[in-house]
Amino acid sequence: MKQTLSDTCYMFFFTLSNQTRMAILELLRDGPKNVTEIAETLKEEQSMISHNLRPLEKCGFVFSEKRKKEHYYSLNKETMEPLFKIFTQHAKKYCITKVNCLAIKHIRKREKEEAAKSLYLNRH
Repeated sequence: MKQTLSDTCYMFFFTLSNQTRMAILELLRDGPKNVTEIAETLKEEQSMISHNLRPLEKCGFVFSEKRKKEHYYSLNKETMEPLFKIFTQHAKKYCITKVNCLAIKHIRKREKEEAAKSLYLNRH
């Protein structure tokens, strides 16, 4: 049976609909990390992180690279950065509650963090 666009979209968004997976993707925006680093940052068990990395890698949202005995995971920026941008623009423009919307609060927090990081990097 031929796979339709709706089948593809369903699996795409099904993979992204997990909060742990999205947290992993967002964390990897800052650069490659191994399972231990991801688990410590997200305050999750390593087995939970490994379990959630599998579908992300299978779908091509993240890539893995073996360095000595560890696997390092990196974000597929070609695909994910444009999606993050679309999600951010959508939330800013269409979030119904604007002021109390969790998405908007999260976006503003992320923007402040990125601005602070950029300021720090420019000074050093």
